[in-house]
Amino acid sequence: MKPRGLRNNNPLNIRHGKSQWQGTAEAQTDREFVCFMTMGMGYRAAWKILQTYYETFTKAGKTFCLYQIIHRWAPPEDNNDTAHYLHYVLKLTGKAGMQPLPEPRTAAGYKALQPIMVAMTCVENGIKPEEVTTAAIEQGWKLAFPDAKTIRLRRNMQKLKD
Repeated sequence: MKPRGLRNNNPLNIRHGKSQWQGTAEAQTDREFVCFMTMGMGYRAAWKILQTYYETFTKAGKTFCLYQIIHRWAPPEDNNDTAHYLHYVLKLTGKAGMQPLPEPRTAAGYKALQPIMVAMTCVENGIKPEEVTTAAIEQGWKLAFPDAKTIRLRRNMQKLKD
């Protein structure tokens, strides 16, 4: 049997909450975790959450980094083994825990965070990296940030003006 997150098309096990996610399945058969219509929509929600983390952390003067992401995603006060989660993601990605990461909705953000998404999917579902569908991660990013190229162009134009 497939792991719960994969059965729900929710590879990062996003819990039900206040957010009204796009692409949710009509039948929400899991009381704890959101069920999405496709894996791409599940990853879309994860990308949106990471973008919110980025905005929240940077506004508060904190570094948007793997350490902060994992401690927010799987906090120890919710009975998570946060240290193990972080260690595993660090091991799989080869990234430093406090290394600043780029904004998720940028091309640089996709490139830096895609392996983190793979590793988090592995932790959340107890699977190996080669079992993760990276095409769905990319699809989720494109669904989350359809204007990403436009954003990058606007920023580059602004830099030229400055």
